[in-house]
Amino acid sequence: MNEERFAGLFIAGTDTGVGKTIVTAGLTAALREEGMDVGVWKPVMSGALASEEESDAYRLHILSGVKDLPEEIAPLVFPAPLTPLLAAKAAGQELSMEQVLAGGRTLRERHRFLLVEGAGGLAVPLTETEMIVDVAVQLKLPLLLVARAGLGTINHTLLSIWYAREKGVRVAGVILNETTRNAADDASIETNASMIERYGDVPVWGSVPGFTGPITRPRLLEIMRQYVDLAGIRLVLQTLGIGGELS
Repeated sequence: MNEERFAGLFIAGTDTGVGKTIVTAGLTAALREEGMDVGVWKPVMSGALASEEESDAYRLHILSGVKDLPEEIAPLVFPAPLTPLLAAKAAGQELSMEQVLAGGRTLRERHRFLLVEGAGGLAVPLTETEMIVDVAVQLKLPLLLVARAGLGTINHTLLSIWYAREKGVRVAGVILNETTRNAADDASIETNASMIERYGDVPVWGSVPGFTGPITRPRLLEIMRQYVDLAGIRLVLQTLGIGGELS
């Protein structure tokens, strides 16, 4: 099944827990502050109900500043903290790609641009025959990959880049995110971005430092503006929005 193309980015992590929800919310908030009509959509979510404060959908709603309700941001939700395929089965359901894509039609009609956040990494099982990466394939969206900033990220990031390209997904860029408290002791952080750019042939749009204290929308906006190449991301979205191709 092929869906009509629309302007946006598919945001995936190199693994679970790399901070892609915070990055997605921060990018949405920052671009909206610049006047862009950007919405956020999480096609499938597991592990919490959309209205629960610890859920990704609720954090996306609160931190991004969109008016869309958490239930609209994440239309397919399963309580079991498992891969979508197994979480749906635990709830007595079976996911299909048609069902997943249909859940985002309202948001696609409502917003000029959409940031679409996947679940975990690209090779997470979604249906009996499809992975999370296949959502990006069907939507014909380029990929923004969120990866850990520290030691080991080069391998995980390059493998994700190569897998995406093997599936026919254009990799638009990478954002690194510090996920450990001892980042100051990790010498690899200084060189990981340049190594990923060199061997992955992809731009690294920023390296987000670790947060201390509660994550608020003003603080997130400040971090995005200081550490992320918002102009580069904005240019990609605008190019896609007028029917252009990424160079």
